[in-house]
Amino acid sequence: MDNYPPVAFYFQLSLTNTSGKEEVIFKEISGITMEMGIEEITEGGNNNFEHRIPTPLKYSNLVLKRGMASKDSEVVFWCRNTFNGNEGITIKTKNITVKLFDTDKKALKSWVFSNAWPVKWVVSELNSESKNIAIESLEFAYSSFQ
Repeated sequence: MDNYPPVAFYFQLSLTNTSGKEEVIFKEISGITMEMGIEEITEGGNNNFEHRIPTPLKYSNLVLKRGMASKDSEVVFWCRNTFNGNEGITIKTKNITVKLFDTDKKALKSWVFSNAWPVKWVVSELNSESKNIAIESLEFAYSSFQ
């Protein structure tokens, strides 16, 4: 099995803050992306050459999708309080950990998204002629990930 690439459907997500750790179930996680940009600087008098230098890292938002639950979880309360301004001026951040497992449930890789906070909450389209389940999508910004 070591010669095969890992499957992308065995994963676990947990949120950590000062009060402890909460494991949350999602059907899809995307946005595990870091990118280093390039700044191009033209040198005066030399029109045939540009200096290319790296810019600081940029991170995309982490997007989590799941079927809507009938009971709100701690992550939903956190999002709702942040969006409604109930947290006051200071936004409470949490660390989000994503672990990828192999088929034997052994952790292969983990990513920790530091100082994450909710920036977007979307409920899928509700359509009486559709047989789809209602999906909620939560989007988080974060300081960095390792």
